[in-house]
Amino acid sequence: MENQATAREMTRQVKVGNVPLGGGAPVVVQSMLSAPADDFAANMRQIEALADVGCEVVRMAIPSRESLNVFARVCEASVLPVVADIHFDSKCAIEAAWRGAAALRINPGNIGGLAETDLVIDAARGVGIPIRIGVNAGSLDSEVSSREELSLPEKLALSATQYVRYFEEERDFHDIVVSAKAHDVMTTVETYRLLSHDLPHIPLHIGVTEAGGAMQGLVKSACGLGILLAEGIGDTLRISLTDDPTLEVQAAWQLLGCLNIRRRIPEIISCPTCGRCKVDLISLARQVEDALLRTDKPIKVAVMGCVVNGPGEARDADVGVACGDGQGAIFSHGKIIKKVSEDEIVDALLAEVDKVEL
Repeated sequence: MENQATAREMTRQVKVGNVPLGGGAPVVVQSMLSAPADDFAANMRQIEALADVGCEVVRMAIPSRESLNVFARVCEASVLPVVADIHFDSKCAIEAAWRGAAALRINPGNIGGLAETDLVIDAARGVGIPIRIGVNAGSLDSEVSSREELSLPEKLALSATQYVRYFEEERDFHDIVVSAKAHDVMTTVETYRLLSHDLPHIPLHIGVTEAGGAMQGLVKSACGLGILLAEGIGDTLRISLTDDPTLEVQAAWQLLGCLNIRRRIPEIISCPTCGRCKVDLISLARQVEDALLRTDKPIKVAVMGCVVNGPGEARDADVGVACGDGQGAIFSHGKIIKKVSEDEIVDALLAEVDKVEL
């Protein structure tokens, strides 16, 4: 655990709006808006939903200059810092900086070269916001991409490192965050390991890009990001899913909680059921899980199918139920509080959750 803390404490802290990132600050949970860029109301609804489940920074794509008016309104109204995500158009990035972006996400390789990047740096410096240098496996500089002696992780890390050196040494700009993503899990892991070694002072935004739908995306992200976070790598993360962005945030908190890095929401302990189970445990567990989605108590709640895995196996749970034949025993830290019928289990369990004081 000491090495994990040290890695994150080594990075330089930047501010994305009012959210500190790096330098030992808590790992920041991010997501990205998927509503049309020209629909102010839809974007605001998404921001409110994301904030409700614990998102701390949100990113918004600006596909054209025509989207800037809506972007400015979103920045002004948002309860979360809004990062402008821009490709191919340096003028759009400059305008986004002046219109309220809390940070810019650009890839210098496709924004128009270093001359155009300089203009973006000047704009970010002028309004005092950081820049995330984002490189992806699919958009590497041709000079780096053509080097056959380098592996893909080495190419990604080299590309990002070259840009950082340019920002710092040539432009004296240090409010930098770096991401270097791939859709392959181990490519992503090896890339970030290299970046953490080569750029120990730079905050890293970690993620497995284009991870897929909910099932595949969650598994890939848990594998890749779990490895990195356990090694102390990563100051902020996004779990990228082809799904509702709120699921990304919920999954990120679950991951951070499983690794004992940050806890915000309840942890559900539930057994997989077997022939001893005499209640509809799957339905009970889903009802409890759904009811606790917006509960911000970092507690453990157990839903167990029988006495074999009941109070004893889940004795460390703050609140739990061990089910019997059409009934359940509500318990706390292994001690039975009362017994209720099956149709009363969910309400009784949630009532005990409400009583828990932290």
